[in-house]
Amino acid sequence: MKRIVTLQDISCLGRCSSTVALPVISAMGVECAVVPTAVLSTHTMFSGFTCLDLSDQIAPIAKHWKEQGFHFDAIYTGYLASPAQCGQILDFFQEFRDSSPLIFVDPAMADHGKLYAAFGPEFPKAMAQVCAQADIIAPNLTEACLLTGTAYDPAPCPQYMEDLLKKLLDLGCRQALLTGVATQPGQVGVWGMDQTGRSFSHALPRLPQSYHGTGDLFASVCVGGLMNGLSLERSAQVAAAFVSACISATAANPQAGWYGVEFEGQIPTLLSLLHQAKEASST
Repeated sequence: MKRIVTLQDISCLGRCSSTVALPVISAMGVECAVVPTAVLSTHTMFSGFTCLDLSDQIAPIAKHWKEQGFHFDAIYTGYLASPAQCGQILDFFQEFRDSSPLIFVDPAMADHGKLYAAFGPEFPKAMAQVCAQADIIAPNLTEACLLTGTAYDPAPCPQYMEDLLKKLLDLGCRQALLTGVATQPGQVGVWGMDQTGRSFSHALPRLPQSYHGTGDLFASVCVGGLMNGLSLERSAQVAAAFVSACISATAANPQAGWYGVEFEGQIPTLLSLLHQAKEASST
């Protein structure tokens, strides 16, 4: 069985970060270890949440794991709390680099043209250093602009997105995946590119609803797909279809929006999508 480790926060209530990654990746038949970077009482859509920074635990956990001879097939990072914590993640990469894990970075720090309120203007530079060490990065449009110093365009044309992907690759990663974008009105999807210039895109109808944690869900399914032997393109297709199914299911519950996308009841759909993608890959 493949084993990955995800480094991101735990929200004790609310579907995001580790509370999405752990069940989703496990359901896809992959062991998911966790390094919690912080513990929050709820996700940040709720007011008055508590937060305990666990930065001081990252290095001791890594040291213990190295002493025990543990290895990982992939390292997957999500929300990181500070520039200093980004530096600790780089140290973690170095500790486990000898076993050649796939490094997947979701640079969760911004959306809708703005950096998250918890971050200062120096944070994108620190996150860019994390992205430079990754095999695959999966920013949304806002994050991609901040990582590359590109002026944000809420309605980008294909040439803009192609240029943006090239700038992301210039950071040093092997593959870049722009999420939440599309080339046609009424659609939303992903656009990926690798260092050879090969690109792909995939889009689905844009749904009117929007929920907290869908980016975490997308990234987690991508990692699970990759660990099941799928290409990044097929993994992204599975992830996009699953997120769409979860949004549709969540829309049926008017009280669900606060808590995040209802993915639990859609796990059978995820496994069906994964099976279909693996079958298609083998033909």
